[in-house]
Amino acid sequence: MQYSRKSRAGFTLVEILIVVVILGILAAIVVPQFTNAANDARAGNLQTQISTISNQIELFRARTGAYPTLAQLNAAPTDGTLGTSFGALVDNDYLKASPTNPVNGEQDCAVAAAADVGWTWVVGTGVFGASYFDESTGTITTTP
Repeated sequence: MQYSRKSRAGFTLVEILIVVVILGILAAIVVPQFTNAANDARAGNLQTQISTISNQIELFRARTGAYPTLAQLNAAPTDGTLGTSFGALVDNDYLKASPTNPVNGEQDCAVAAAADVGWTWVVGTGVFGASYFDESTGTITTTP
């Protein structure tokens, strides 16, 4: 009488553990890269917005003979659907809508960076910036 041996197809516990460990190592390497990519994208967005807004402020100065005041930058556009700030630039078609700082979601402008302010403006100088952004390094900071 001949016995037939059925071979069992499958993985041993050790093989499964090795695969799980390898996947864990790969995840530990890849996940931080996605976090850095998101921050890099936000930083690039901020740099582009700062450049665009600065150019439009210079155009405003060239056409009117003066930089906008802080009150003009914080005034809401006359069309309430366009945002809550930069009224002088939005109403005169320098900007399509109030810009939003992607880091903290704020649209307001102030003389100094603060947690509850999206943008900074040194009145009368043309120096424009964003809270939570270091233009010299092009990186998002943890403090405004």
